[in-house]
Amino acid sequence: IHRDLKPSNIVVKSDCTLKILDFGLARTAATGLLMTPYVVTRYYRAPEVILGMGYQANVDVWSVGCIMAEMVRGSVLFPG
Repeated sequence: IHRDLKPSNIVVKSDCTLKILDFGLARTAATGLLMTPYVVTRYYRAPEVILGMGYQANVDVWSVGCIMAEMVRGSVLFPG
């Protein structure tokens, strides 16, 4: 689990492929176990992180969705 996906941690290489950077907060998640706490840029936090619940790898999927929405909108999806 990357745990801090955000636009500044993703670069586009010259061949138009994406490269993910900054694995300093990344952790390996055991199957079926929930992780806590979570350190991520607030605009890209999944609901279960905001609510202080345990989380799994799906929080990175949420972050990617927020990043994609920001690309389409031109602004942060959840600015609060």
